[in-house]
Amino acid sequence: MATIRKLANGKWQAQVARQGVRRSKTFDRKVDAKDWATIEERNIIEGRGVEASERSFADILKRYAREVSPSKRGGRWEMIRIEKFCRDPIANTLLDDLTPEEMGRWRDKRLREVKPGTVIRELNLMSAALTTARREWKWIKENPISDIRKPGGTQGRDRLISEQEIEIITSLAGEDYTKIPGRVGLAFLFAIETAMRAGEICGLHQGDINTKTRVATLRETKNGTSRKVPLSSRAMEILEALNSLPPTNGPIFRLTSRQLDSNYRIIRNKSGIQDLVFHDTRHEAITRLAKKLDVLSLARMVGHNDIKQLMTYYNETAEDLAKRLD
Repeated sequence: MATIRKLANGKWQAQVARQGVRRSKTFDRKVDAKDWATIEERNIIEGRGVEASERSFADILKRYAREVSPSKRGGRWEMIRIEKFCRDPIANTLLDDLTPEEMGRWRDKRLREVKPGTVIRELNLMSAALTTARREWKWIKENPISDIRKPGGTQGRDRLISEQEIEIITSLAGEDYTKIPGRVGLAFLFAIETAMRAGEICGLHQGDINTKTRVATLRETKNGTSRKVPLSSRAMEILEALNSLPPTNGPIFRLTSRQLDSNYRIIRNKSGIQDLVFHDTRHEAITRLAKKLDVLSLARMVGHNDIKQLMTYYNETAEDLAKRLD
């Protein structure tokens, strides 16, 4: 914040204090002092003319949240997470003092608080911000996270969904598709049939479905690119169940991601089924699809550029594989 004050010698002193950076300058005229203060505040906010010794890790995180995160599909999550980072003591560390040793101590502290998978995601976000600061803003010469050991990854979920569980979930959801629970039940079945993520299902519009070729076009996906998903006869039947509803220019399931998540949790809790998240439908779907498609076709359908990613979701049992050997 800028302060303008008149000195005993009749000159005007402008003082600026923003984001931990303090500067002052003296002028003959008050108007010049005000103009300088305004420009200097803007320079500090945008990181211009600020030495690394004056900037903190929080300055990188805040600028990343302001300039980079909004353009990303997961931007809202990033900005919420960055806001939390900025309340952590690590954010007050000056960039000159932000060493791999310092980041290693933060990692070890977080591992005592949360699971390794959470720490990995947080480190990845921090590292993305630091890499941007190094490559594009030239604020730092090295990314300190590059030289620290990442926590051992957690073992991928191998939670498949039984036919009995599917029947229980859909029964509790009901068949009244004018109500949200009924449409959540349809989305649950559609996810198992297509391996689409919850957000992808909620983003589907009527114009995205080609009923002749049985192909759905996903305009926005997790990796930021569009992709086309072939639809089975069963998937088409699920979509046709929505035709009983009045026409809409919005999403065909008429659900937001938040509505889908909260209502699914309510249904799941009523069912008494333990440890079944909506995203487990993707595991189940990919395991089923692996019996019908070759690995390249499967990777293309579910949106994996790296075939190794399929191993995170592919959960066919050893018993099933034994049957296929005969």
